[in-house]
Amino acid sequence: MPCSATCPACSSVFVCGVQTGACWCFTRPALPAAARTGQGCRCPACLDAIVSSPALSLPPIADAKRPALRAALRARLDAKTKPLGSLGMLEALAVDIGAIQDRNPPQMEKCAVALFAASHGAAHRVSAYPPDVTWQMVENFLAGGAAINVMARSLNVDLHIVNAGVDHEFGQRDGLIDAVVMHGTRDYTDPANAGAMTQEACEQALMRGLAFGQNLQVDALGFGEMGIGNTASASLLMHGLTGVPLAQCVGAGAGLDEAGVARKLALLDDALRVRPRPTSPLAWLATYGGLEIAMMAGAMLGAASRGTVLVIDGFIVSAALLVATRLEPNVRQYAVFAHRSAEQGHRLLLANLQAQALFDLGLRLGEGTGAALAMPLLRTACAVVRDMASFTDAGVDTATG
Repeated sequence: MPCSATCPACSSVFVCGVQTGACWCFTRPALPAAARTGQGCRCPACLDAIVSSPALSLPPIADAKRPALRAALRARLDAKTKPLGSLGMLEALAVDIGAIQDRNPPQMEKCAVALFAASHGAAHRVSAYPPDVTWQMVENFLAGGAAINVMARSLNVDLHIVNAGVDHEFGQRDGLIDAVVMHGTRDYTDPANAGAMTQEACEQALMRGLAFGQNLQVDALGFGEMGIGNTASASLLMHGLTGVPLAQCVGAGAGLDEAGVARKLALLDDALRVRPRPTSPLAWLATYGGLEIAMMAGAMLGAASRGTVLVIDGFIVSAALLVATRLEPNVRQYAVFAHRSAEQGHRLLLANLQAQALFDLGLRLGEGTGAALAMPLLRTACAVVRDMASFTDAGVDTATG
């Protein structure tokens, strides 16, 4: 039956949609002192109360450089029955995972992808697809028929579907985590609107994501998204937080032709000109972001705070990480970048994040598909450290010069 609970702090009853006892609602670790209410509950009503302050209380994220541990992991790999460095990026990946987890050897037993979905008020103006595709695809995810469902099943990766703010009434559904802050953002291309969402709504989305990330017990968490129009938001966030010219951040999204990209760029440029320029990362997120982007950024911060490997999918997920790094720079050390998207701005965004993707397959679907495909590489990297024989163990001579 779907999870439901009564908040011990405010007595509200909430339903999140997954099997009773299995969801993050039931773990409720204590909140930071500045944001504690009642018994530390993370129900929607309490989260709304704790984020009313403009000063967010974020959990500490440990520095994952750990030079001594990294040296030990490299030495362990160098002793394996292979020429030095011959497994290339796989060795570097193993070292990174071990440092993130603060363990030697690293482990990769439980992998998951969290897919955050939300509607965008500007979707009808910036996308080739109608806004209703967002909720229709959520139905497809719940039915198990989307690309990410197929990949997750075939790769033994858990899949969590999070409704961050879809403009549709789903009711109580098994497999759908209800974290709705509002049913879609406002149209930021309309000068009558101050922006996509209020600062309070933005903070609520961030904190609900934070709770999700802190409470999900996995070795690696991949991030995916669904939201028609969200490449436009990602482009604006990339421009605002990196200074890269907007024209280099804007691409085809879900399938715009050259003329469509030009119209999209003009609309986004106008949206920047009709209102004051935001002065902080959260202000950029509130003015031009999406609820799923805000929630992903929070989930990244929460997951990193517990030593979870973050597997970054494509352009939109990378934009969410960009926001997270502006709030807590150490979160970048916990990220593994699955692939380089075909979306125009992703190459430049990866460069800004000083990231090297594991592969480039020309993917541009989203949903966390690239993150799911990366999980076998993470598992293999850990297995090499753990299970591969050393020269001494195997009785194999080493190189002589």
